Amino acid sequence: MNISKASVAAGLPVKTVRYYADIGLVEAAGRSETGYRTYDEAAIRKLVFVRRAREFGFSIDECRELLGLYSDRNRTSADVKKLASHRLDEIERKQAELQSLHDELSHLVRSCAGDDRPDCPIMDYLS
Repeated sequence: MNISKASVAAGLPVKTVRYYADIGLVEAAGRSETGYRTYDEAAIRKLVFVRRAREFGFSIDECRELLGLYSDRNRTSADVKKLASHRLDEIERKQAELQSLHDELSHLVRSCAGDDRPDCPIMDYLS
């Protein structure tokens, strides 16, 4: 199938599918007689795999590693778990940072009178 149909099937923009092919992440199955990229079902499955991995926040390099494991019949689940656990740790760190920011900003918003006076603890904190 052509790149447009492949992008719809994978749930990705055409530009993203083209980018993944250009960087060698998910290559087209071949080229048409007119030179356009063509994609088979295996390539579509890989594109969906990468889309899902990216939704979890895996980097391009991590997606490349995951695809390598996906294609490796001798892989161990320990290798997959190690990558996923590392990503989970990153998510949890980011979650803690966001919670801290939320708590601090929430406190500042509650402390601000929000009236016509110029006094504002939010501005005081930022300055």
